[in-house]
Amino acid sequence: MNQLQPSPAPANNLFEAYETGAFYDEMFEQPSVPRSHYAPLFQVIGRLDQQQYQQRRELADLAFLIQGITFTVYSDGHNTERLFPFDLVPRILTRAEWDLIERGLAQRVITLNLFLQDIYGPQRALKDRIVPRSLIFSSPQFRREMMGLKVPRGIHTHISGIDLIRDSATGEFLVLEDNVRTPSGVSYVLENRLVLMHAFPRAFSQYAVLPVDHYPVELASILRSLSPRGGADTVAVLLTPGIFNSAYFEHSFLAQQMGIELVEGRDLVVDSGIVFMKTIAGLKRVDVIYRRIDDEFLDPLAFNPDSVLGVPGLMQAYREGNVALVNAIGNGIADDKAVYAYLPELIRYYLGEDPILRNVDTYLCSKPDHLAYVLDHLEELVVKAVGESGGYGMLMGPASTAAGRHEFRRRLLANPRNYIAQPVIGLSRVPAFDETTNRFAGRHVDLRPYCLFDGEKVVIVPGGLTRVALRPGSLVVNSSQGGGSKDTWVLRGDA
Repeated sequence: MNQLQPSPAPANNLFEAYETGAFYDEMFEQPSVPRSHYAPLFQVIGRLDQQQYQQRRELADLAFLIQGITFTVYSDGHNTERLFPFDLVPRILTRAEWDLIERGLAQRVITLNLFLQDIYGPQRALKDRIVPRSLIFSSPQFRREMMGLKVPRGIHTHISGIDLIRDSATGEFLVLEDNVRTPSGVSYVLENRLVLMHAFPRAFSQYAVLPVDHYPVELASILRSLSPRGGADTVAVLLTPGIFNSAYFEHSFLAQQMGIELVEGRDLVVDSGIVFMKTIAGLKRVDVIYRRIDDEFLDPLAFNPDSVLGVPGLMQAYREGNVALVNAIGNGIADDKAVYAYLPELIRYYLGEDPILRNVDTYLCSKPDHLAYVLDHLEELVVKAVGESGGYGMLMGPASTAAGRHEFRRRLLANPRNYIAQPVIGLSRVPAFDETTNRFAGRHVDLRPYCLFDGEKVVIVPGGLTRVALRPGSLVVNSSQGGGSKDTWVLRGDA
């Protein structure tokens, strides 16, 4: 690709009056002067008037509607199903930026897998006091049922979604949190790319963008490799909670893309330690289950006895090595936001390397001195419950009310182990369409790349899911809190 040069703003464009503000703007070096790798995109989109852009937005929304690409909002009390908001301005990463991210993610995924092997095995990191025993054993995500269980090929973290943010002060990518239980959202990565290629074919054709559509093939290959019976007759299924789950579209989409059956708990039965799928031709043995059900609902005989989503006896079959589960049971301990604070030391401990990607500075409220600092600076910090996700269980200090801080003070004193706190990071911004002004405005973004681990190598989808806070000034990008998504382009070569 030819060297891309900054271009002057086209006349009468939707970037009129765009302000880069005090944050790191990934598209613009300064107002009306795009960074070199954004210049062709700026020219194409900047030539559109409001009506032309709106037509493309409506076509994109229609494409999502036809495909049934929705999510469910449980917090509104009505379980409302909505289209996942999609902003048409893609986020572009240079190859140099991506190479650094890719190396850092691979390092982290391998460390998380070694940590889980260790925690449910010899517990060397506890004996050597790298991580406090009390932190592990007090976590509700630690599964004692997994102690001593040898998972197939030693892989716990088959699929990881690692959330990254870009610090406006430095432009540096930081790890915000790890997701190695049942990370969701990859279907949006694949569908966003297809929709954007149709919305802006001219812009896309001017870039050499790394593909993302190989993800289902790579995942299907990992599933087949885990079969306890081996051979070409592996039967893999995707276990879903059902049609009312917020991510049901993704479950059905991935099952279809991989050519495997989509099943619910009632479709499976365990007999003599073997898992079978009910079919019109009779019972068929199942070797691998890609489960999108949380641990506590997987097996009512081993976990929550009230669960109607899981399969009675599944844990027995898993323990006996007759079925493989993706991801492994018990991974939630690695997602614990308090354990997250120890990942840099765990990287050094297991790999003998310095972390390539830094953590956000984190205060552990289980430590008395940390708790005292947090209580004195609630209005400055982000306080998070260690086991929550989706933007729930969180206090955004600078935007909080006195009543909100009072409530969180009460929670912190009652159960300090359940909370961490972090400084507010000024997330980088990318232009998004503002419906109130009918112009582009800077909106904060994060990034969730998806990593697949086969026990030897880590395969990472180039880019991943860029989530965008569509509300002005908001730092919360989760769809349940009013966020949307963007396509993420990783260039084959540096611009």
